[in-house]
Amino acid sequence: MIGKALVAMALATAASAAEVPDPYLWLESVDSPRAMAWVEARNAYTTRKLEADPAYAANYAAALAIGGAKDRIPTPEFVHGAIYNFWQDADHLRGIWRTTTLEDYRVAQPNWRTVLDIDALGKAEGKSWVWKGTTCLEPDQRRCLVALSDGGEDAITVREFDVVTGRFVDGGFTLPHGKQEVAWEDADHILVAREWTPGELTTSGYAYVVKRVTRGQPLSAAVEVFRGDKADTLVSPATYVDGDGRRLTLITRARDFFHFEYDLVDAKGTRRLALPLKSTPVGLVAGRVVVRLDEAWSAGGANLPSGALAAVDLAAAMRDPAALAPSLVWAPGPRDALEDAATTRDRLLVSTLDNVRGRAWSFAPTANGWRKTPLPVADNMAIRLGDTDRRMDRAFLTVSGFLTPPTLSLVDTAAGTLTAVKSLPAKFDASGAIVEQHEAVSSDGTRIPYFIVHRRDLKLDGQTPTLLTAYGGFQVSRTPDYSATTGKLWIEKGGALVLANIRGGGEFGPAWHEAGLGVKRQIIYDDFAAVGRDLIARKITSPRRLGIEGGSNGGLLMGVQFTQHPELWHAVIIDVPLLDMIRIGKIAAGASWAGEYGDVDTDPVVRAFWEKTSPYQNLKAGVAYPEPFIFTTTKDDRVGPQHARKFAARLEELGYHFYFYENTEGGHGAGADLKQAARTTALEMTYLQAELMDR
Repeated sequence: MIGKALVAMALATAASAAEVPDPYLWLESVDSPRAMAWVEARNAYTTRKLEADPAYAANYAAALAIGGAKDRIPTPEFVHGAIYNFWQDADHLRGIWRTTTLEDYRVAQPNWRTVLDIDALGKAEGKSWVWKGTTCLEPDQRRCLVALSDGGEDAITVREFDVVTGRFVDGGFTLPHGKQEVAWEDADHILVAREWTPGELTTSGYAYVVKRVTRGQPLSAAVEVFRGDKADTLVSPATYVDGDGRRLTLITRARDFFHFEYDLVDAKGTRRLALPLKSTPVGLVAGRVVVRLDEAWSAGGANLPSGALAAVDLAAAMRDPAALAPSLVWAPGPRDALEDAATTRDRLLVSTLDNVRGRAWSFAPTANGWRKTPLPVADNMAIRLGDTDRRMDRAFLTVSGFLTPPTLSLVDTAAGTLTAVKSLPAKFDASGAIVEQHEAVSSDGTRIPYFIVHRRDLKLDGQTPTLLTAYGGFQVSRTPDYSATTGKLWIEKGGALVLANIRGGGEFGPAWHEAGLGVKRQIIYDDFAAVGRDLIARKITSPRRLGIEGGSNGGLLMGVQFTQHPELWHAVIIDVPLLDMIRIGKIAAGASWAGEYGDVDTDPVVRAFWEKTSPYQNLKAGVAYPEPFIFTTTKDDRVGPQHARKFAARLEELGYHFYFYENTEGGHGAGADLKQAARTTALEMTYLQAELMDR
């Protein structure tokens, strides 16, 4: 009874707090004339001030030149026996989808053939089309479902495209605008999750009903295959095919962002596949379903650890999906983490982290398990798996470092060899810089690793302009990637760059992420502050020279650092952020992240935590805050621009100075085309240079 009384009291307190009026709710109406007039006025101030800075023009020119450079590595995809690439440059701001042969791709100047011109398509149709990728019918890959977004939002339009004729298919599959997921079932059927009737969406704004659409029939004739409910995060279909043509079609029901139920689809209808809730299918290899585990799994006599890769026999799973007998493919050591995995014809390609250093492996299925072959990659680098070829045992893999431009290699997963195909020329002078890895001690004694890139002749006098960044959420790992614009506009100018591998990420597996879930999240923010203090204690920098930057969940991290530790930073960039954690479930897709942040609307403990932590609610008068740069986009239908707007409006009410810039396109990113992205980069780099550097 006492427990129930305490819960009731907490709920009453939360309800009372919820009744406090929010004076900036009107800014949540994304496209209202009043809200857009407010945006335009703040944009005008920011662009007038920063574009007048003598450094801006050069920063913009450099960012645009790097973003649209002809010597970038064109990201390859295996499609219909050829290489395809989506490419943007100064002549193709929205981009072209183009193709060549693998042999031709390997030469310095391939002979590309344009398949689809997005700029021309948008002009012809009067749309602000943004490319969102393709889903091709396996194994032939001649027919592809092309996804296009109007202005860059997550909602898409889907059309069937024939790569042989180079045209959209007359009478082919077409799905009108909406947040939707689609998968090929076979040549004449697709499975689609979308808003079939008005309001048939989860509280997160995603579909929960999957229907089978038959070629030549209208959407109104689609047959329901699976139905979740509004409390789910989303429901989506997917089809996996191995090198011998075996197929597995699954419907994923996301109960929240990290817990999933899987139903296989066959002639019998749908049947639950008894995978752990915290697991993700990777693909099929030689009749085995490979599964990533984010929790321990005991089944069929096997006990597999969290963070491992497992495999189950496809034929056995189809016979009895409730009685799975998994086997181990790979298990992590104490400082290991699984980064990525993908399938080729007969092999599994895996990238892992060893103390945040990239490793790569090829796994071959055998009668007695899996044979592991290490791939020869350099140390202290970031490893990125590229596209894989399900027809042959080959794949693309990219290796890069903070100071090492990316090299794209073709992997022979059967032989375990890499052949360099293309390398990006250096985009900034890194000759005077080095990379080090240090550790800071967080509030609970945990050692938090971080990388620092700085000049070789660094003076430990606290005067080095330093930019510290992190993400700290959703089990996303941050590794030593090459950033040409940051290198050119920051490192080359003498600034130091720091990447903190704080908890909430996946750098050390699921436990590193789970340490900061929900109301445990303060430890993530303590980790980040600890790295800042460690940089100051080492006299690498000082609060006067220390700036921080992060986007999305990283934008929330920046907002918390802004309110909790204003004394540590002199510049704060808050990109496409979450900042109002009390109304997060009512803004854009915010309800979908309750698994990460907790549910403020149903759990009084979660609400109490965010009432004392949420950046928007914790801005106060009379605090010596740094002058921040806040960036968002009107078309962001994932996080939404509402958070950034309201945070800026509250700062303004309290009399603080700030920079605010909202791009009217771009979705959850820097811009819808190269010029928009270059402008965002130039504004932010000009701000950082002005705040932290002596010029």
